[in-house]
Amino acid sequence: MFNKRLRELRVQHKYTQQYMADLLGVTLNAYQKYEQAERTPSFATLIQLADFFNVSTDFLLGRDEYLKTQGLNLDCSDGEV
Repeated sequence: MFNKRLRELRVQHKYTQQYMADLLGVTLNAYQKYEQAERTPSFATLIQLADFFNVSTDFLLGRDEYLKTQGLNLDCSDGEV
């Protein structure tokens, strides 16, 4: 779920993978592996991504659907992805 949401957010904002890699201070290959679900980011990087895209870490991790089943609703300020 994380990799799909990350890619969707990046494409929605029209950022390149190289731009994202530079922003995060990782190699292009490392960033590409995030989107291919071959590598997971550190907690610090996850938080950096959430802050950058103005979404929750729960949203990035796909926990928003679970939280909705528990009666909680997380709003994504950029709208649905």
